[in-house]
Amino acid sequence: MRHGDKNRKFGRVKRQRTALLRSLARSLVLKEGITTTTAKAKALRPYLERLITVSKKDSIASRRLVARRLGGASDAVKKLHETLAPRYEKRSGGYTRIVRLGRVGKRVGDMAKIELIK
Repeated sequence: MRHGDKNRKFGRVKRQRTALLRSLARSLVLKEGITTTTAKAKALRPYLERLITVSKKDSIASRRLVARRLGGASDAVKKLHETLAPRYEKRSGGYTRIVRLGRVGKRVGDMAKIELIK
């Protein structure tokens, strides 16, 4: 039974999963939209939405927390706090959108685009 085991593993050990989510989150923050598999997009959504919510406070502690979660990517931390947080000031959640793409290359119905809502 899978009681309480809701995290996706992607066939990787914990350090690899963490690195994967960090790199996907960095790319999404910087580009504001990426194409990935549906499962990775669904795992990335809560990870990034928590970071955006924390960055809305714009304190030293929030900058350090976000930097730790993104692996020290200062450009992504700066964009989160100075560009994205003011954009979502009045919004209480739901900062991302997942759009399923049909067939992309050899992958049939497994790809999705995750993007930040404007």
